Amino acid sequence: MKTAFRGWSLYELLWLGLFSGVAVTLTVIMKDTVFGFTVFLTGVLCVVLAAKGNLWTYIFGMYNTFGYAYLAYTNGLFGELMLNLLFFVPMNVVGFVMWKKHLHEDKLEMRQMKRTGLFAVAVICLLGSLALGFGLSFIPSQNSPYIDAITTVLSIVATILMVRRYKEQWLVYIVLNMFTVLLWVIRTIHGSPDGLLMIVMWSAYLINAIYGYWTWNRGAKEGMK
Repeated sequence: MKTAFRGWSLYELLWLGLFSGVAVTLTVIMKDTVFGFTVFLTGVLCVVLAAKGNLWTYIFGMYNTFGYAYLAYTNGLFGELMLNLLFFVPMNVVGFVMWKKHLHEDKLEMRQMKRTGLFAVAVICLLGSLALGFGLSFIPSQNSPYIDAITTVLSIVATILMVRRYKEQWLVYIVLNMFTVLLWVIRTIHGSPDGLLMIVMWSAYLINAIYGYWTWNRGAKEGMK
């Protein structure tokens, strides 16, 4: 467990403490569930550790995956539900194994995509979101089908890039987190009891994605030397 937090900077410790404190405050004020708080906390730990290229991101990520899947189910977000159970659960295992193979002295080898690869990623995200959104719109109890589709497709693409150690994953995550915040804003307006906590969580993810890109950009450049 100690290796998960080894070498943290003051910024990272303050960032984690700030958003954990916000989560506790909101949980108490809104009389939210302890379960919702644990999903928030493990999510924050997961993305902060991912930005650092730390293998423990997949340990905390597994709990967060199951927890978020349940919240998605209770809020009628079936694209998010399927994404977490059918994709993130096995990818947590695959990611753990693949990252472990490319660790050198507890430091992960980071990579950079070519421009043609980045363009292909953008096209896949656009076409995949339109196709999935169209399909989800036929589910009677589905809420916000196209926004749900966008977050689902971007999550899949970003996770694949993450497992393959590409720094461009963070560009996808930045866009993803913006749309997911919007998604939970809509659910909060419609009365979701976990909505505000999820808005704070995904806003934290957005800030971390920007930091993650900066960190991985440096790591990828060092790997190319």
